[in-house]
Amino acid sequence: MSEQVFIFDTTMRDGEQSPGASMTLEEKLDLAKLLEDMRVDIIEAGFPIASQGDFEAVNAISKIIKESTICGLSRAGQKDIERCAEAVKPAARSRIHTFISTSPLHMKYKLQMEPEKVLEKIHDSVTLARNLVAEVEWSAEDATRTERDFLRRAVEIAIKAGATTINIPDTVGYSFPEEYGAIFKDLIENVPGADKVIFSAHCHNDLGLAVANSLSAVLNGARQIECAINGLGERAGNAALEEIVMALRVRRNALPYETKIETTRLTTASKMVSRITGFPVQYNKAIVGKNAFAHESGIHQDGMLKNAETYEIMNPETVGQGATNLVMGKHSGRHAFKDKLSALGYELADNAFLDAFQRFKDLADRKKFVYDDDIVALVDDAAAYIADTVKVKRLRVVAGTDGPQTAELDLEINGENKWTTQRGNGPVDAVFNAIRALIPHDAVLELYQVHAVTEGTDAQAEVSVRLSDGEYVTSARASDADTLVASAKAYVGALNRLIAKKERHSGGQKAAG
Repeated sequence: MSEQVFIFDTTMRDGEQSPGASMTLEEKLDLAKLLEDMRVDIIEAGFPIASQGDFEAVNAISKIIKESTICGLSRAGQKDIERCAEAVKPAARSRIHTFISTSPLHMKYKLQMEPEKVLEKIHDSVTLARNLVAEVEWSAEDATRTERDFLRRAVEIAIKAGATTINIPDTVGYSFPEEYGAIFKDLIENVPGADKVIFSAHCHNDLGLAVANSLSAVLNGARQIECAINGLGERAGNAALEEIVMALRVRRNALPYETKIETTRLTTASKMVSRITGFPVQYNKAIVGKNAFAHESGIHQDGMLKNAETYEIMNPETVGQGATNLVMGKHSGRHAFKDKLSALGYELADNAFLDAFQRFKDLADRKKFVYDDDIVALVDDAAAYIADTVKVKRLRVVAGTDGPQTAELDLEINGENKWTTQRGNGPVDAVFNAIRALIPHDAVLELYQVHAVTEGTDAQAEVSVRLSDGEYVTSARASDADTLVASAKAYVGALNRLIAKKERHSGGQKAAG
């Protein structure tokens, strides 16, 4: 029988504790609406007593969210609990999440309280919270480093005081799956009243085991998982919501449990949290990373083209990622290249295809990513049976405040060297005027863009140029330590592609000379 696992999102509370990850009220409201659309069961909206801003955020979210339970965090003190209750009061479904440390280390150095006093505090705090709201979650902070007998006593007291959810957090990411799961099994089997409450897992990722530990808890009786979008959280973060949800969905044979999460919104949520916090999502991040459904290896691409299940265990559409991406690079094979050509509208004869494929492999050895425009250019060259019609041989530019800015340019055009000196309104304009003087053409410069490839004053400049003559549009990029040289090469590169297209559609006659 399938059982539901409740998803408790703590992105706005534990996630916001990441240094630099603070969110504004408006951002929290937008995220709360998206989490509700995703059908998240419980939204931990903040720590109301921490600040006036946190209180207002929890209160405002409580007013607009109707389906998800709104939860506020509280320490075990009376003021904390009452402030939390006030913040979540407008919610259609509200919860107070109160906690206290239970490990010997925390009790001695953090709380400076005797164990019996801690047990008394658990009883009093849960009782107070239960008198204020219908749902009370109690957490044993640092539970995985707590003595097992003491943890059983603490959980029993919390249940008797009225807790409806018992959270056993791996606060410092110390545990591992077999050990963490055994804690839940022990508590559920040996604590009176354990069958009347929901047990919850809250795992940190200090050892990279947060998701594995959370799933182990489910296998041993936990029915709520506390997690965050993108695994956001203090230190190494929390268990990632998207990984938890998709693990439960994909591995139903081993994990016969389900969630209510609308998985097609996972990538949208990931991007929103990344934008709000400024924390980028690593490219190879599971489920939502840019490369999660990207394939460059020729062996993998060949398998994917025959049957996607050969190398993908889920469809990218199910997590909002769009289509599978066959990345064209040095590891791509003939099959993938031919499939890409077909998608771009090209069908080449064998010799032309082999020539274009070799050019592609040569280019892929020189740059990280080969874009569609690059491939179009390669195909145009192969189809027209030409090398570059125009090549930059030498460039000398005079610039500065005194002016005039001039460019002395040597080009090789159809094997013949030509040169000129031209002025311009700035050095780049002078360079482009020199190219136009040597190769008269009607193409209009639609795009000129420069950015540094790396950091520092010695960084290479990458220049992008797009030309249009009304019939064809071509673009090219070039890099060089000298921005003006890169500019000349990029312009000439785009011009070569324009020439190639014209020749291809005019029977092979030279378009420059």
